[in-house]
Amino acid sequence: MAKTYDIVVVGGGPGGYVAAIKGAQLGAKVALVEKEVVGGICLNHGCIPTKTFLKSAKVYKTLQHANDYGVTNSGTVGFDWDKILSRKNGVVKQLTNGVAFLLKKNGVDVYNGFGEVKSASEVVVNGETLQTKNVIIATGATAVVPPIPGVKEAYEKGIVVTSRELLNVKDYPKSIVIVGGGVIGVEFATVFNSFGSKVTIIEMMDGILPTMDDDVRQAYAKTLKRDGIEILTKAEVKKVNDHKITYSFEGVETTIESDLILMAVGTRANSKGLEHLNLEMDRANIKTNEYLQTNVKGIYAIGDVNGKYMLAHVAEHEGVVAVEHILGKGHQKMNYDQIPSCIYGSPEIAAIGLTEKEAKARGIDYKVSKVPLAAIGKALADGEKEGFAKLIVDKKYLEVIGAHIYAYNATELISEYSVAMKAEATAYEMAHAVHPHPTLSELTLEAALGAIDKPIHV
Repeated sequence: MAKTYDIVVVGGGPGGYVAAIKGAQLGAKVALVEKEVVGGICLNHGCIPTKTFLKSAKVYKTLQHANDYGVTNSGTVGFDWDKILSRKNGVVKQLTNGVAFLLKKNGVDVYNGFGEVKSASEVVVNGETLQTKNVIIATGATAVVPPIPGVKEAYEKGIVVTSRELLNVKDYPKSIVIVGGGVIGVEFATVFNSFGSKVTIIEMMDGILPTMDDDVRQAYAKTLKRDGIEILTKAEVKKVNDHKITYSFEGVETTIESDLILMAVGTRANSKGLEHLNLEMDRANIKTNEYLQTNVKGIYAIGDVNGKYMLAHVAEHEGVVAVEHILGKGHQKMNYDQIPSCIYGSPEIAAIGLTEKEAKARGIDYKVSKVPLAAIGKALADGEKEGFAKLIVDKKYLEVIGAHIYAYNATELISEYSVAMKAEATAYEMAHAVHPHPTLSELTLEAALGAIDKPIHV
């Protein structure tokens, strides 16, 4: 006899496992189907592993500059790639074990296998039929390997890699070409450049990080170039022949050689095999509304598979919104104008809301407050001077409509703006919330003061 559930979640990444746990906490009978390891790309092959690499790179860089802090280091600073890989694997295992424990503790039935969604009421896994009232599709996305001549062959030889393979490369590359100047591309550029690799970024657009605010993009590109990373923009990869990669720039073709070639040109939603459900699609992405409902009653789609934002925290929040909607426990909607995004370079980048270009395009009467990091005492004490905060408010009420931070630990600062935007706070509230001294959070305070009138310490 088929087992019956209130919700069956297909895919155990950040969106899927959070949805499953939340559903169980709200009293629903929930099953989670995952063909690999719980945690998905983010935990196993993405966000978390890259952060362990970046931490190792940061420690290495700090030790190289120990003298700047009055700390003498007589020995030569080196790194052990095997130990860096081993540390990464240990962190990942601890977290995936933790997620598995949480699912079990909350009474979620986990099925390890490929989930075939037959309809809104039936999912088949390992030949077993699960009857359900609702299905949440959380199948994620896969890195694209573009159909450029020679790429497929080089990929099969392990010369061309996606981020997934790069995270397990045993031999440290002396040189790496990164195709794509988006988030994944620049984070890996930071890691390998820190350890001494020759890094080249090839990007088709007119600059790196096309979705970020122009001030941030320009400052960051300048930093990467200063650190020795070569950035080729408006350049198109034409062919790959083993370690040789040929690109075209202004009609001229150039060939360069590299130990590894990282393809970081984007992802494609894992929606294959769902065609019979007659879901409304946008290319490979499943179309959803603000409650994550698809056009088929009882079927929801969250995370990368709906193509809205390729971010783990968006998938998690969508999972909660979908489950609450299914169970009639609250009427929260997704507001995609209030999504924080983070880039873990050196310095970090964090942003939320509109860029200045977007505010202009929407015809908003806005005001910009920009405060340099060097104005903040704690930053100087930490030996960090590079960066700024840029706050965009509407002129009438000084309500926060966008914030862009380029600074060390920027990713920890952005949540204050996230709360401010959710609460419809203005620069007045932010300026009158007492910020402790000396802290990096004073950057937020000074930006708010600048939006009202003038910052104190600039």
